[in-house]
Amino acid sequence: MTGYSEELLNSCRSVTTATLTTVMFKMGVVNTWIRGAFPLSGDSQRVAGPAFTLRFIPAREDLATPASWGSPKSTRMAVETMPEGCIAVVGADGCTDAGIFGDILCQRMRCRHVQALVTDGVVRDLEGIEETQLDVWANGAASPAAVASLTFANWQEPIGCGGVAIFPDDLIVADSDGAVVVPQVMVSEVIEAAVEMEVQEQWILEQIKNGAELPGLYPMNDKNRRRFEEERRRGSSPKNPG
Repeated sequence: MTGYSEELLNSCRSVTTATLTTVMFKMGVVNTWIRGAFPLSGDSQRVAGPAFTLRFIPAREDLATPASWGSPKSTRMAVETMPEGCIAVVGADGCTDAGIFGDILCQRMRCRHVQALVTDGVVRDLEGIEETQLDVWANGAASPAAVASLTFANWQEPIGCGGVAIFPDDLIVADSDGAVVVPQVMVSEVIEAAVEMEVQEQWILEQIKNGAELPGLYPMNDKNRRRFEEERRRGSSPKNPG
């Protein structure tokens, strides 16, 4: 696993992907939300960890064969190199008519303490995958094996997934809104800003619950920002800014 500390990862798990996309937008990084990657389980918890990348390309008949499953360059071998705590991110070019992983590979990933699987493609053996309790963000399920439409190319190299560029060890955060990539060089800056934004928005939400109007509050004008900072210093509960 990369040098991400457990403290930093816990901070990541405390902020939503919606907040992260907003923070990165303000920093000029817009294309961060992985299209087509949705939680397959309604009770998936927010996850955060370094990306372990896998890349599929369109099928070519001499390569996409059942024999390829035993190749040294196969999804099976890739799974065996996944470090504990990583999030497997699989670029499948948005293919939705062949499942990139099934229950056996997902069970092995679970045994290796991989946190989650994120893909712009689909999985197969959905009932079995649910039994593994591996958290999966995908574009659905399909019965055919990956070789019906895809060729596995490699792992731990830059990929495109859901229209987003992802490099090995970029930070992935996924929750009920989908999955987001935070470029590795920006992680500390983004997470610090995201944690602060969540504190501010929680205060704003409490003001709204207490009857405050939106203008001047969201976003905060100078008056409300001073109130926020003062109440934060005092540790007092939010009050309606009458």
